[in-house]
Amino acid sequence: MGEGFWYRLAHAVMRRPLVVTVSVVAFLLVLGLPFFSVVFASPDHRVLPEGNPAREVSERLETDFDSPEANAFPVVITEDVTDEQVDALAIELSGHPDVARVDARTGHFIDGALLAGPDATTERFNANARVVDAVGDVTWLSVVPTVEPASAEGEALVEDVRALDPGVDVLVGGGSAQQVDVKEAIFSLVPWAAAWIGIATFVLLFLMFGSLLVPLKALVLNLLSLSATFGAMVWVFQEGNGAGLLDFTATGLTDTTTPILMFCIAFGLSMDYEVFLLSRIKEEHDRGATNEESVALGLERTGRIVTAAALLLAVTFVAFASSGVTFIKLFGLGLALAVLMDATIVRATLVPALMKLAGEANWWAPAPLRRFQERFGLHEAPPDEAGDEVTDLDDGDGSAGGGSIDGALEDDLATV
Repeated sequence: MGEGFWYRLAHAVMRRPLVVTVSVVAFLLVLGLPFFSVVFASPDHRVLPEGNPAREVSERLETDFDSPEANAFPVVITEDVTDEQVDALAIELSGHPDVARVDARTGHFIDGALLAGPDATTERFNANARVVDAVGDVTWLSVVPTVEPASAEGEALVEDVRALDPGVDVLVGGGSAQQVDVKEAIFSLVPWAAAWIGIATFVLLFLMFGSLLVPLKALVLNLLSLSATFGAMVWVFQEGNGAGLLDFTATGLTDTTTPILMFCIAFGLSMDYEVFLLSRIKEEHDRGATNEESVALGLERTGRIVTAAALLLAVTFVAFASSGVTFIKLFGLGLALAVLMDATIVRATLVPALMKLAGEANWWAPAPLRRFQERFGLHEAPPDEAGDEVTDLDDGDGSAGGGSIDGALEDDLATV
């Protein structure tokens, strides 16, 4: 196969691998820095385009009926209590700096003191209690906050209320409490999910390539690429840079579930490209090519195919940007950026540079693990047939024609 663009690019990168590695890694880390300021929350009406009827109704309610009463959230005592116990809890709640008022069956409380005793409006608390009386004796309090529910302050208020020890069982509801519980349910399992993905990916890559360094490098590069993507998305969509160009309203928040969905898709696609490239590199190396030559030939053989696949996927993802919903825009543009960044910057620069720096250590594994991989690993062809297959698919002129049917197909596609 001739010395095409990707072949020459790989050799150019490998002439200065340390400079390329430091420069590209620094660039990706800078892109990822805004992700440290991410604020997760549930989307509100501002994710809809201006002029949308649902958004207009919500904005009219905020403008014409502006009152903290709309953000009141319930606090429920789930056991039978005396009026003195209700007063004590209401006084403690109303003394919080982010609470405007607390309403209970015993009256209205402001700034840690009873403002007015029971009246006609407190009857609704008794009615609410009767509605849920099927689960036992309950007492209902309404807490009117001075902060927005969809904010870090609103979540902190919920945490403070739940941290109180009034001597009775207390439950907290409302929008802020729901967001706190959703984030806890999701992020408490993220470390376990990340560990499972990392271990499974490492094991599968080891079974395929028989190396300890190659799987580790693949995981690190994917994380670098994804962190840069997430940082860029926070800088654009959360902080509002480019809001006019992309036609959305910045809220200062990031939807909780969107980055997780993006990670699942982008990580899988990035690992696919990594496997395609590393398979060809290992094939050339097993056939006797030097480390540098196998990297260059592997990149040359996969360059056009993987780039074309990445462009097709990017076009599909960019189509999501035509949506008027902000987090759908984020999803589409974020995935397009992740795919293109991995298929160009990471694959064309970091992979050759790191493969050059590691040298023959790329394919090292302890002898017991090596024997295990040779026996139980994932191979494109059985070891005893590999030599015949290479001979059958050789170009006849000494050039690397691909040691598998997969390689022959790539050559045909590249020729087309």
